[in-house]
Amino acid sequence: MDLLIWIIIFSILGGLLSVIIASSFLLLPTHTRQHAVPHLVSFAIGALLGASLLGLLPHAIEHEYVVDPHIIGLTLLIGLLSFFLLEKMVLWRHCHSHHGHEHIPELGEDHHNHHHEQPKKTAGALILIGDGIHNFVDGVLIAAAFLTDVHLGIVTALAIAAHEIPQELGDFVILLHSGYSRRKALYFNMLSSLATVVGAVLGYFLLADMQHILPYILVVAASSFIYIAVADLIPGLQSKVKPSETLQQTSLIAAGVIFIYLAHSTLH
Repeated sequence: MDLLIWIIIFSILGGLLSVIIASSFLLLPTHTRQHAVPHLVSFAIGALLGASLLGLLPHAIEHEYVVDPHIIGLTLLIGLLSFFLLEKMVLWRHCHSHHGHEHIPELGEDHHNHHHEQPKKTAGALILIGDGIHNFVDGVLIAAAFLTDVHLGIVTALAIAAHEIPQELGDFVILLHSGYSRRKALYFNMLSSLATVVGAVLGYFLLADMQHILPYILVVAASSFIYIAVADLIPGLQSKVKPSETLQQTSLIAAGVIFIYLAHSTLH
């Protein structure tokens, strides 16, 4: 199959399908969603860490364009610091800060305390704009992974889809609280998710003739995944400290890692 077709299919999987699955959770009772979201987050943490540490970084190091491992490490560090600064600038934060149940207004207390003074409609618009940017970047990362190796592209898209589902669920809840109807929330979220496809297609054409920079793009993707998992998702689980809850979280994180490992090894 033509590589561009692969990229389009899996960028749709990483974006549009995640929105559809997340929207289906809105049909569930609130209590069920309260119970489900932390489990989805735990699994997403494992998928993100697995994709970055078992897939993206090894492929960056083993790329045909040999890269100094020290440069790989430096790029990873710069990537982590860059996402920290982006989050500080509120260009990235809202895309991930509502993964934990305590961050979803319907499931806990105030979401976006730093936006509490803004009108609800404005907050909803900011969510959509930020998600569009985030989805576009995801698309570029999917394209870079596919240009390196089809199997890596599939694993990267699966990891993105895994963490997009709880994210999109949180977005739906926020949009509903911002005054959007269910139909409009679904429509605008699906529209925003198409930015993944746009980013993937542009990434394919822009990066196809720049193979020498692909290792660095893979490292940036890995730093994004690691930052999201460690800085944004894991803290949201720390409020649950009972041994049984910790065991459950650890098991689901491990399940996410194993899922990526099996997907990667099976595809190869």
